[in-house]
Amino acid sequence: MNLNQWLRETRKPWTTPSGFTGINIRPKIECADGLILSVQASHGHYCTPREDEGPYTAVEVGYPSEAIPEFMEYCESPERPTDTVYGWVPFEVVEAVIEKHGGAK
Repeated sequence: MNLNQWLRETRKPWTTPSGFTGINIRPKIECADGLILSVQASHGHYCTPREDEGPYTAVEVGYPSEAIPEFMEYCESPERPTDTVYGWVPFEVVEAVIEKHGGAK
């Protein structure tokens, strides 16, 4: 399954009685070697397009379990690489990192 398929399958929209809409936070991705990261995309995340449905060309990555060199140029707080978000990370970069770490479990 590619990342856009995963984002589509884990999309859980909600609407409040007053009509406000949103998307639940998706589960973290755990790779075969133990790397864990959050990958999010919606109107409230740093992604392209910045809407609730893809397909996406860039996504928000957050709180990886270890520093990931391929993500550092997108890092919001480089001094805290495992306690921050990475905005507008190109889709291909995220998929390559997941594959490098053995793929998602």
